[in-house]
Amino acid sequence: MDVLIDRVAGLDVHRDTVVAAVRVPGRGGGRRGEVRTFSTTGAGLARLADWLTTERVSLVGMESTGIYWKPVYSMLEDSFECWLLNAQHMHNVPGRKTDVADSLWMAQLLEHGLVRPSFVPPKPIRALRDLTRHRRTTVEDRTRAVQRLEKVMQDCGIKLTSVASELLGKSGRVMIEAMLAGEEDVEVLADLARRRFRAKIPQLREALAGRPLADHQKLLVRQLLAQIDLCDSAVTELDDRVEVMLAPFSELVERVTTIPGVGRRTAQCLIAEAGMDLTRFPTAGHLASWAGICPGNHSSAGTSKTGRTRQGSTWLRTALTEAAHAAAMTRDTYLAAHYAQIRGRRGVQKAVGAIRHDILIAYWHIVHDNTAYRELGPDWAQRRHGTDAQRKRLVAQREKLGLKVTVEPEEKAA
Repeated sequence: MDVLIDRVAGLDVHRDTVVAAVRVPGRGGGRRGEVRTFSTTGAGLARLADWLTTERVSLVGMESTGIYWKPVYSMLEDSFECWLLNAQHMHNVPGRKTDVADSLWMAQLLEHGLVRPSFVPPKPIRALRDLTRHRRTTVEDRTRAVQRLEKVMQDCGIKLTSVASELLGKSGRVMIEAMLAGEEDVEVLADLARRRFRAKIPQLREALAGRPLADHQKLLVRQLLAQIDLCDSAVTELDDRVEVMLAPFSELVERVTTIPGVGRRTAQCLIAEAGMDLTRFPTAGHLASWAGICPGNHSSAGTSKTGRTRQGSTWLRTALTEAAHAAAMTRDTYLAAHYAQIRGRRGVQKAVGAIRHDILIAYWHIVHDNTAYRELGPDWAQRRHGTDAQRKRLVAQREKLGLKVTVEPEEKAA
């Protein structure tokens, strides 16, 4: 088999060690392989970089093992061309599973050009990705804390959420603070309602007529409120930092938000996960395939079977799912009409999947082509497959055969 790359290195990365195998030209026209083990500390990775430089390695490949590949990649990416390899593409012959064998096998695949690199965005996008992902996990932590607070309230028979739309609105927060201060009079608590919520004071009296908070429950409520406040401040700080990082690209963010269902936070997530340099994806279909937002291919012996969607970025899929549900609620838009059309035939999940795909395709065109979102309208399917479209399509087919076609209405011909 032809050797396409002369000097390569395969890295089998673990938490504490990294096994490196180098494949370079040897004497007599053959190939020479050498394996060494280094620690994943800063000093160990520096020794690894020095050894690869000494061997004049031009390409380094490593598996995407959890998060352990990140410090290795960051250390080497400025000095070498680094490829992050999909572990599913690295299967070796069964019964030959050792760290040394894995690193050598990886180097051999690299030198013969039998693997492809995974998409790794540049450092600024990776930093933005860390912030947007941490923001989402912080919001999820806050939601869990609010749910635990609701359980404490329900345990005391306080049915505040049966009347209020949310537990920690302005009125709800004031009532809970009053309960922690020792207030037990239902009339006084209900009178703390603010603005339009005061119209529900009679219902509030019944909802608040539960058992007073016990001492241990007050402790739980105080800690949960402190945790919620901490999450709120953390989310605010993260939002400010993300805005600063995306300030030079504010015009792009605004164009992405013109997609129905895509808000500012979702647009930031799309940029963080897919990046702004979409030259790595030649077409919009390549981006959808990488993200796992399209059916897979599964055919054998001329028979096509159900293609399971490949696993893509969970963070990107979650953001697109939220945007798809929001787009389905819009009015007089192509996405809402497309959602309704597919939902009637194949159900909600298939419809959401189709809208996810539509949004991602629109994102690729907006960023790659540097263009604005163009609304097709709710009647796009009818205009595309209607009578006029069929007439134009049939005329074009006959003109390709070299025939001159004249179209006249039936009444005029009669």
